[in-house]
Amino acid sequence: MTDYDICDHGAVGDGTTNDARAIQAAIDACHAAGGGRVVVPAGSTYLTGSIELRSHVELHVERGAVLQGSGDPAHYTARLEVGALSAGVVNPDNDVALMLITARDCEDVAITGAGTIDGAGRYFVEEDLGHIYRCPNQRPFTVFLIGVRRLVVRDVLLRDAALWCLRLSGCEDVLVHGVTIDTDLKYPNADGIDLDRCRRVRISDCDISSGDDAISLKTCEELAGYGPTEDVVITNCTLRSTSSAVVVGVDAVEDIRNVVVSNCVIRSSHRGLAVNLGQEGSFENILFTDCIVETRHFQRAWWGHGEPIYVNVGAWHDTVGRLRNVRFRNILARSENGAYLAADAPGLAQGIVLDDVRIELDRWSSWPGGEYDRRPTSEGAEVYAHDTAGIYLDTLGDVTLRDCEVVWAGHDDAYAHAVEAVDVDGLVVEGLRGTAARDGLDAVAVRRRGADEDRYGPDVAELARAADVVGGPR
Repeated sequence: MTDYDICDHGAVGDGTTNDARAIQAAIDACHAAGGGRVVVPAGSTYLTGSIELRSHVELHVERGAVLQGSGDPAHYTARLEVGALSAGVVNPDNDVALMLITARDCEDVAITGAGTIDGAGRYFVEEDLGHIYRCPNQRPFTVFLIGVRRLVVRDVLLRDAALWCLRLSGCEDVLVHGVTIDTDLKYPNADGIDLDRCRRVRISDCDISSGDDAISLKTCEELAGYGPTEDVVITNCTLRSTSSAVVVGVDAVEDIRNVVVSNCVIRSSHRGLAVNLGQEGSFENILFTDCIVETRHFQRAWWGHGEPIYVNVGAWHDTVGRLRNVRFRNILARSENGAYLAADAPGLAQGIVLDDVRIELDRWSSWPGGEYDRRPTSEGAEVYAHDTAGIYLDTLGDVTLRDCEVVWAGHDDAYAHAVEAVDVDGLVVEGLRGTAARDGLDAVAVRRRGADEDRYGPDVAELARAADVVGGPR
């Protein structure tokens, strides 16, 4: 393999000079010669704006090298209209998003090495609101690759993302292995890995700590034509998030199917394993297995409310797809809230199985409990007061709980039934271990909702905003 040292093409590496032109020259020379490896050498920090990878090029960041994103928006020449900061809908009135490292419709691309790629998030903070930052809409994706076939991202450290850190859209035959992502936990919308309209993807042995979702699967509006997201395996990862550790959805205007998440450890997150269907796409064949999950309550500016398992099917805007065949097997959870699985209407969610799931409910934070969070939604309350069940089921079809266990390890006045099921058709409960949290309550409560019953009660999130509790926009 032929190496192309960026310093041989004019890179200075003093941390203040914009080396984007030199780095791009090395990439272009490598591509023109038929391929090879572009080396970012150890020992220096290379400031850069946008750079674009080409077919048959490996960007290799050596151990001890830093590829540093610029804090100047003018240095980002790669730009795209996206829906990431406008509720999943492309809005031409918004500022276009920026891209640090990008590629478009090419093949045989790699980003490797034990060095560091810095997304410059700290330069795009306007105000620290205590538990969340307020940031401008115009900020850079750290790595945003579109339509790449045969892609490898291996061993690098991605840090301080300002927006989604590693976004792959319309990519096929992808391996992401041994990657570390370390982003400020107060940074909104700074997801770890986002798979958007990707196929045949393997994510393995990664360590991710991110302000927003650690790993998220999507089919976003702005890149229609690249098809669904399907055939995805996520395994052997350690994850931490101020939002969801792993989430299928919520930006999904096309289908997501055939997803396996296994052997992952989730710590100190707002949601654990989540399926959040809110747009036109339909989801099917999703399996979570052999995971350890720890979730806790936190500030309401962040979606989630300590649910170790979360499934919600409800319109974010006007319409919503269908969900079927979702399974959680061999899950050990310690959490401040119970599992929450619900849909807005009958027929939206079918074929859900919880098999050998243990949920230990405890309290260790000072944030309020006794609430469920349905965000994002356009129907009914977003966050509403409700007693906490170990497993809460609402308006679902064909649900099986097999050999599950609910343990009350701590005290909360809102802790109630081990299982609460409302308007669930075809519920099967086999081998449940656990009691209600309080005397006088049934371990399993099954009921139908009255025609005049208020489904959600008062919108706690709206009340909190009125009282100026929420720290900033999400």
